[in-house]
Amino acid sequence: MKSNILAVVLFIVSVPVQVIAAPPATIGGEMIWAGCGITKKAFMKELARAYEAKTGIKITLQGGGATKGIRNVVKGEINIGGACRATIDTDPRERGAYQVPVAWDALVVIVNKKNPVDSITFDQLKGLYLGKINNWKQLGGPDQPIDLYTRQGKISGVGRTLREIVFANFDQDFRGKFVMKSSGPLEKGVVKNINGIATTGISSAKRRDVKILKLEGHAPSYENIKSGNYLLYRPLYLVTQGARSDPKVKDFITFALSRQGMEIIRKAGTVPYAEAIHLVMKQVEQYERAAQKGLYR
Repeated sequence: MKSNILAVVLFIVSVPVQVIAAPPATIGGEMIWAGCGITKKAFMKELARAYEAKTGIKITLQGGGATKGIRNVVKGEINIGGACRATIDTDPRERGAYQVPVAWDALVVIVNKKNPVDSITFDQLKGLYLGKINNWKQLGGPDQPIDLYTRQGKISGVGRTLREIVFANFDQDFRGKFVMKSSGPLEKGVVKNINGIATTGISSAKRRDVKILKLEGHAPSYENIKSGNYLLYRPLYLVTQGARSDPKVKDFITFALSRQGMEIIRKAGTVPYAEAIHLVMKQVEQYERAAQKGLYR
């Protein structure tokens, strides 16, 4: 896992090692972006709008999740992908994806607005996903069952990151009551269910009518994420074919990393990657904490 940190420092998460399909044509000055919904909400809508105003090139935004964003770029089906997890180097479908870290996102625990619980500890979070904590009274709430919402599979952006920086185990099983195909339905489930709880990205959660819990006494505020005081954070990436990308793709990446791009990201309420570069090394602390034997380990 620490090797991933070095890869991020180098701004390359995986190096092309296979023949890559040519990127789709950008006929009519258009490009296609697809991938992580949290990345889309964090900055992509705003960046695409500003880039079109500047260049006249329209970027069509699609969803589909981080895995789609990574693999469809490799296959040449889209111009740019969005991802909230690193590539899986052992999977040939993801080899050849070039990831550029653009911003920082926090993983946050959300509950229904009417839920009286305001905070959770790191160890309680682990117990929750292991099925050891299953009643709200264990978290200081009412004597009611906990309805944990989780993502389907183990390689979604949120699910894989949780397994990495909370459990240090990519194969960790979660004991959720409701298993959802994407983050949107997961978040909407908590909005409607007073006993619901889930983990998602702050960039998406803050746009829902939910309560965001403090973690170890720290709220996932902009400043706490930027400083590293909030414990669970991760990079958000734009995914391309690197040197083989269409010139328009390269130009957009340059725009996203420029001062203007960072200002757009900042105004969207998201921390630009370059403004909190120290978090790269603080990720080591996340991995070491995850590897420590806790109460529910």
